[in-house]
Amino acid sequence: MNTVLLPDAQGGYREYRPNSDPLPPLTCGPARSRTFYAAAHVVADPLSASAEAGPAVDWEATLAFRHRLWAQGLGVAEAMDTAQRGAGLDWPTAAELIRRSAADARAVGGRIVCGVGTDQLQASGPHPIARITAAYEEQLAHSEACGSAAVLMASRALAKAARGPEDYLEVYGRLLRQSSTPVVLHWLGPMFDPELTGYWGHEDPEEATEVFLKIIAEYPRKVAGIKVSLLDADREVEIRRRLPAGVRCYTGDDLHYPELIGGDGELASDALLGVFDPIAPVAARAAEALDRGDAVAFRERLDPTVALARHLFAPPTRYYKTGVVLLAWLAGFQKHFTLLGGLQSARSLPHLATAYELADRLGLFPDPGLAEARIRQLFAVYGVAS
Repeated sequence: MNTVLLPDAQGGYREYRPNSDPLPPLTCGPARSRTFYAAAHVVADPLSASAEAGPAVDWEATLAFRHRLWAQGLGVAEAMDTAQRGAGLDWPTAAELIRRSAADARAVGGRIVCGVGTDQLQASGPHPIARITAAYEEQLAHSEACGSAAVLMASRALAKAARGPEDYLEVYGRLLRQSSTPVVLHWLGPMFDPELTGYWGHEDPEEATEVFLKIIAEYPRKVAGIKVSLLDADREVEIRRRLPAGVRCYTGDDLHYPELIGGDGELASDALLGVFDPIAPVAARAAEALDRGDAVAFRERLDPTVALARHLFAPPTRYYKTGVVLLAWLAGFQKHFTLLGGLQSARSLPHLATAYELADRLGLFPDPGLAEARIRQLFAVYGVAS
């Protein structure tokens, strides 16, 4: 491998010699000791996408990526934030994504859960609570009709319209009473989406936690689990400790996931993570170590991925999808570095260069030569000789 000059944030360069020892292919069944879901990205179709026509998805490449996740024993969390819900992926396209992915999951016996929200409503709002509830109901019915369990995602419309905790209790209570199968509740923090500030009717995390737990306590048989995406490990541990028996805690903490999944000796989190999209080969190996009861090997595999995760999810955290798709392109899982809505431009070139280096050190690129050639192509577009 040749040395690559990587641009840095100070306007200079550093030399990097690419890794020539990638992780070998892995095919395995689902983990037994934990449930692992990767929130998967979508592959845009750059030849068809236009502002007038709306989002265009490369369905073949998008579904092929999900089959790679299933083959490595990971479940797919579909149409979630990583798939650019509310940031380029509209509800009609998300509905088609859910339909296609759920059908493919059934065909191969893969695990899948699908995101349910209110993003068919006009963003301008505000909308009446009844209309917000109806929007949730439409998406929940679609997910259930496709044969998938649902993740009730946080709603921007509800955050804007709610007068206080009572509106959250009303909306979520109605949805849980009518759901045909238990759902996963998702608490997405404002670091991922600033429009969700004050969710559950309180900006104070302690007060918001009490509302969240009250909903679960009132409908424990309708809540299969919760996904906590607050990037606050201590808060997740507290919530996990207070859950009713049988309600799983899926960590959505892309900064502290090894210790949260590893557990404290009494309780442990399952996982539903956007970072599992790019680090799937390592996550699958870590899951195998847990299944063998080897907690040391689990941490030895997963801990080195945290540097990459913290880089991808650095503020503004909502732009982590840019790095995720970059790595999928460098790995050869798609033919271009394009995101819906043009979000490939959301991160700086030095940020992308570091993402390449950290992922390459982990052996995440099946063909390191291809990854090197493609990162050089990207640098050349920016006028950087590498």
